[in-house]
Amino acid sequence: MKTYTTIKTLVFSAMVAMTFTSCVKDDDWNAPEILCNNRFDAPTITMADFVKLAPAPANSTTYSATTYKVPADGAPVIFDGYIVSSDENGNFYKTISFQDKPENPTVGLQMEVDKASNYADFPVGAHVRIKANGLVLGLDRGTIKIGSVDPTYAIGRIPSILLTRYLAGVCDGNRMDIATLVPTKLPNLDAAKNEKYINTLVQVSDVQFSEDLITPVHKTFLEYVAGVGQDTDRAIYGKNGNNTIIRNSGYSTFGANLLPEKSGDLTFVVSRYNGAFQMLIRSLSDINFTNNRFLPGAPDNPSASAVNLFAGADFENWATFLSSVNNFGLKTYATQGVGLGYNGTNSLQIKGTPTANDYVFTSVATTGLPTKPKRITMYIKGTATGKSLSFNVYKTSGSPAYYTYNLGTFATGAILSPSDANAYTGSINTNGQWRLIEINVSTLTDMNLAAGKDIFAIKTGTNGVYDLQIDNITIE
Repeated sequence: MKTYTTIKTLVFSAMVAMTFTSCVKDDDWNAPEILCNNRFDAPTITMADFVKLAPAPANSTTYSATTYKVPADGAPVIFDGYIVSSDENGNFYKTISFQDKPENPTVGLQMEVDKASNYADFPVGAHVRIKANGLVLGLDRGTIKIGSVDPTYAIGRIPSILLTRYLAGVCDGNRMDIATLVPTKLPNLDAAKNEKYINTLVQVSDVQFSEDLITPVHKTFLEYVAGVGQDTDRAIYGKNGNNTIIRNSGYSTFGANLLPEKSGDLTFVVSRYNGAFQMLIRSLSDINFTNNRFLPGAPDNPSASAVNLFAGADFENWATFLSSVNNFGLKTYATQGVGLGYNGTNSLQIKGTPTANDYVFTSVATTGLPTKPKRITMYIKGTATGKSLSFNVYKTSGSPAYYTYNLGTFATGAILSPSDANAYTGSINTNGQWRLIEINVSTLTDMNLAAGKDIFAIKTGTNGVYDLQIDNITIE
């Protein structure tokens, strides 16, 4: 009897299965589309105007202020934003940063939330809508934040169970709208240290981690104590010597990775803790370092369009160089460095101790110079003790007759801008290497470029001890 009942059950199950198979098409088994409904109504205020509701700092040195509470029962205060942070790799913790536009944002904001793994619900680029009624807004340790009323903190973390009351995705058809973010490209790291970029996504090119983090001991993103990752700052530098801090959370999943040796593009979210800017990456994909390392402060090498600033400026033919010197001539401690130049060529050798602030030489312009030059460059090698060098770039008219550029202390490279007067303070030591100097003339509107007119001079300081090679003075 038991066997018969079992057979009956199996036959019935098979008939039911055949019935469903005959009535349902294969593609009907696909998961149904999930209907995406906007939780909140349309925005009633822009994020930029909302941020302006934050009270001004009570004290510019404390980076904290009283908060503004958005009335819970007042008119709806709703604005849109785009997620720029991600806690997927542990470098953001219980915070969400967003900016007002996916490209060229005008403002950023940080939300405090008592919830982790927010990236799963709100990935990078997610278009979100915030209903701020009942929340507080204010400056917290240098950053504008929004969060919940808290008896202990000025701006508390929104409980995870209440987060959907204030934050929701914006729908694009049947799914959340996710934009492709375009980082704001900035010229250097110093430019990123501006409060208008806080909590926005930016990118800076030609940067690298500090040399002392690479050698003699190659560091990782985090320091570890008894195997536990610590919050760690790592210094990063740009080509022109500017720098900032990359802040890595002790919970970062990439903490044990070695810092990249090379240089390149860095994408990061700008942040500030009290008065100190600290930049945050979301993952290692924010680091695109594919170029060789550079010397901080060193200019780019001369381009293919660079030409000699004056006849004989490569010092290969000494007679040609002497023909370009004006009637004040050349100091006796300046001679041709035969075979001592860049790549084994000839150079201008300055070796001696001047007894005054000397014009080593003043040269006259040659023909064929660019009409709107950007820079003058030269290679230099050697030492100068007690005094450095100063340069003059001549004007078409006016008094003084030239612009001054001062080298100061020099070791690895320099980009010089005009100074008020000649100065010789500092010292030079290139450690036996050829280094490049750039004189920025891009802002000069009256540079004297006429052939045969004074264009450039090198000056030395009284009682400085000079042992230098100078080569390939070009303009482009």
